[in-house]
Amino acid sequence: MGNKYFLPISVLLAALIIGGAVLWSGAHPAVTPAGTTTGTALPPVNIKNVKTAGEPFIGQANAPVTIAEWSDYQCPYCKEFEITTLPSIIQNYVNAGKVKVVFKDFPFLGPDSMVDAEYARAVWALYPAQFAAWRTALYVTEPQENSLSATENLTFLANVTNSVSGIDLAKIKAAVAANQATYDAAINADRTEAANFSIQATPSFVIGTQMIAGAYPYSTFQSAINSVLH
Repeated sequence: MGNKYFLPISVLLAALIIGGAVLWSGAHPAVTPAGTTTGTALPPVNIKNVKTAGEPFIGQANAPVTIAEWSDYQCPYCKEFEITTLPSIIQNYVNAGKVKVVFKDFPFLGPDSMVDAEYARAVWALYPAQFAAWRTALYVTEPQENSLSATENLTFLANVTNSVSGIDLAKIKAAVAANQATYDAAINADRTEAANFSIQATPSFVIGTQMIAGAYPYSTFQSAINSVLH
């Protein structure tokens, strides 16, 4: 029933009340709306239709290939991609000026996911050069989802932020407090866009006209990237 590479999710606007059936995906339960199924064919996609302006990214702005990734900072499969696959993409494509990776928010695992995304937005706004290191530091030390209280999660975010050289935690906290509404609007826009693309998994990616739903091995991404480059 499930796919070990991704975490199926409920793609609904925040205002909706989700009443769903719990399905088993690999070693992780996820909520899917009643009457829907996972693993169904996705509609056609095109990276040209993905909003990338103003979003956090790594790589050269004018790189010939853009990868858009929707993720949740608590998602264990997003962590798997970040640690096992993204480094190879960076080494072989991003550093060569061939690929830009754009990071899109899809927090769905609870309130901590939203706060994590707000902090990420603040880091990008104030310290874009440190964003990639901050993101990696968060995933490397990511605790089990929903295992922290709100206070504990703020402490976790503070520790992650303090671990990255060149970032002032006080300025990040101030930016989140001052710009929370703006950050939330951008985050919710990403979620709505994901719903428009019928995305039902984190992490999910659009590369050219291909959708990859899950933390698949590097070879899957290599094939998709090369199909656009050639």
